Amino acid sequence: MEDLIRKFAIHNAVKYGGKANPGAVIGKMLSEDPSLKGDMKSIGKKVNEAIAKINKLSPGEQRKILEQEFPELLEEKKQEEKKELPPLRDPKKVFMRFEPSPSGPLHIGHAYVLGLNALYCEKYNGKLILRIADTNPDNIYPPAYGLIKEDADWLTGNKVKEFFAQSGRLDVYYRYMEKLLALGNAYICTCNPDRFKELLIQKSPCPCRDLPHAEQEQRWKKLFKGYKQGEAVARLKTDLQNPNPAMRDFPLFRINETKHPKAGTKHRVWPLMNMAVACDDMEGNITHIIRAKDHADNALRQRYLFDYFKKPFPETIFVGRINFLGMPVSCSKTRPLIEDGTYSGWDDIRLPFLAALRRRGYQPEALLQYAFDVGVSLADKKVSQDEFFKTINAYNKDVVDADADRFFFVESPHPLIVEDAPERDVELDLHPDTKKGGRRFSTAQDFFIADEDFNILKENRMYRLMDCLNFIKEGNSYHFHSQPYSGFKGKGEKIIHWLPKKAKNVDVEVLMPDNKKKSGLGEAGLASLPLGAIIQFIRFGFCRLDEKKGGKLKFWFLHG
Repeated sequence: MEDLIRKFAIHNAVKYGGKANPGAVIGKMLSEDPSLKGDMKSIGKKVNEAIAKINKLSPGEQRKILEQEFPELLEEKKQEEKKELPPLRDPKKVFMRFEPSPSGPLHIGHAYVLGLNALYCEKYNGKLILRIADTNPDNIYPPAYGLIKEDADWLTGNKVKEFFAQSGRLDVYYRYMEKLLALGNAYICTCNPDRFKELLIQKSPCPCRDLPHAEQEQRWKKLFKGYKQGEAVARLKTDLQNPNPAMRDFPLFRINETKHPKAGTKHRVWPLMNMAVACDDMEGNITHIIRAKDHADNALRQRYLFDYFKKPFPETIFVGRINFLGMPVSCSKTRPLIEDGTYSGWDDIRLPFLAALRRRGYQPEALLQYAFDVGVSLADKKVSQDEFFKTINAYNKDVVDADADRFFFVESPHPLIVEDAPERDVELDLHPDTKKGGRRFSTAQDFFIADEDFNILKENRMYRLMDCLNFIKEGNSYHFHSQPYSGFKGKGEKIIHWLPKKAKNVDVEVLMPDNKKKSGLGEAGLASLPLGAIIQFIRFGFCRLDEKKGGKLKFWFLHG
């Protein structure tokens, strides 16, 4: 902190004729390290002490220090080029898709990839398609269909142009498979899986591969009625000499008789991921694909299918994986914890799912900005919970700050009697920049302040009730000193938020990110807020009104 003070105080003094300004120095420090906001009293004192010394130096001495210790501040900063997403190849017509599995709703990892797709489609006036990859009946959470659509519409601002589930398109996949059989590029394999694997490693064909077309067609029909589950699969013919075993004659269809949540028992022959994805990409004229780099082999498999059908393969943009440390982003692991009551639901305040972030008051613009700033990168990343929320909190504050009305919230209220305080009407601003006035209080001697503030009041020290009055503690009593801020400036200890004791204050409860609750009183104007309103409790943080119940207003904490 001392280094920051010296750095910005010297720079400010040189820039403005030898006299540094405390407010400007503090502003620069907070811009560099927002966490310092929690220690404003100590910072203000140290800044004033440092400036008093620096301002005694001559301008020449100040500049010499700046040149020796902080030469980088002397350089004129070049205007930074506006950051852009890497350009797409041939962007005349852009069709992109996002394809989650229905194992649960969308989380912050999905938001990164879907966000990139949405940003590219916005940039190039493209079409964004969302497909639910539900061709595996064994791994489906039925509510996910609706949850995913809701999350995607929210994040993209309803920019998804087409939305469908693959389970409703099996006839499309069957048609493509029949064409592959007719072209001689696929076959039905009934080999024992272990024996097939041995042949694959040896780069040798299995006995089923070169059976006549008529036999392949008969076997294909038998998949639908005849073979038992596990007895046969459909495979694509590829290069058996490919150095990558994963590319050799990989499967396209298998039998699965599990009842499907949407299709019931209508189907027993289901496409595997590469078949469904490639068919949908071809049918949807997908031009550009963003996918995790661990899908590189799948991209190569799908290219085989495009080549067989003489279709241009989409430009593929690979990105690295973001490992969100300390945040449960696995749907399959989170779902049992919801079912056993550990979490209240997908929108539990502790979870990194979009439903929870949305309920807290995060705006889609903040998550899109995060996707934009991470950008297109092959590098894998580890992002801690603190790091992630510090970043999106800053983005979100930029979005909500201008519209969030300001109010007082007094946690664990403690009565305070300021003797000799005059009766007066006080009007405070709903917003310091955009909504002057609007908060009216009638005050006298009786106030509420937070218990935490009451316990730090020191003998013979001056304190200020924010925008109201100054008082001094004397023994066990508290005495009015003055009204204007000028009477407090440079002399007082701390500015405290407050509420008149006799006002129509409302009961307030705030649910914090750790699922703990803070209770207290809020000013009367809060009662007229609509559900979902995002406000700022002064010196506490931004919050979203979640519920009105029994005269109590329940908020969710958003961020500071």
